[in-house]
Amino acid sequence: MTLIAKLNGLVLSGGKSTRMGSDKGLIEYHKKPQREHLYNLLSEVCENTYISLRADQEKEMPFGFATIADENKFRGPFNGILSAHNIDKGVAWLVLACDLPLMDLSALKELIAARNPTKYATAFANAEDPLPEPLCAIWEPLALQKAIAYLDAGNGTCPRKFLINNDTKLVFPKNKNVILNANSVEDHKQALAKISIK
Repeated sequence: MTLIAKLNGLVLSGGKSTRMGSDKGLIEYHKKPQREHLYNLLSEVCENTYISLRADQEKEMPFGFATIADENKFRGPFNGILSAHNIDKGVAWLVLACDLPLMDLSALKELIAARNPTKYATAFANAEDPLPEPLCAIWEPLALQKAIAYLDAGNGTCPRKFLINNDTKLVFPKNKNVILNANSVEDHKQALAKISIK
């Protein structure tokens, strides 16, 4: 019998948002900053939820939101994910990038229902291009332990490549728009258009 690790939520919001030109975590799609919107969604389905950010961003956070400052031991998204792992090595993390404007509660429940704790991760993917979305995924504790060794060995810093090369369960969401990334001004416009016709 597999012991299922408890599930914490993590909103990744520590990036520089260079393509967007402004902090993606602060963009409002649902009448509040996106990182706060995703935090609230994750709080509905996870035991504990945190916003991952740079140390210089912590002073901007309103009262009431738990945060984890990046330790800056690793590059890219792994920086935030593994900083969270170091807080509690025994839990799984449902990780969401802050640039997912169409993510909703039903999709999170769908991902959690499909979770396979014997895999490294359970990740959403697009059926037309079936590659794991590492920043819309449940990372099991073992995967994060192995990721540290993977990075230390100089295998690159791409979380997607790590999941492709390890045992990952893919989940194709009923509404594929929930994994739409808004990384640029044009993406932002498309997301707003989709939200307006929901």
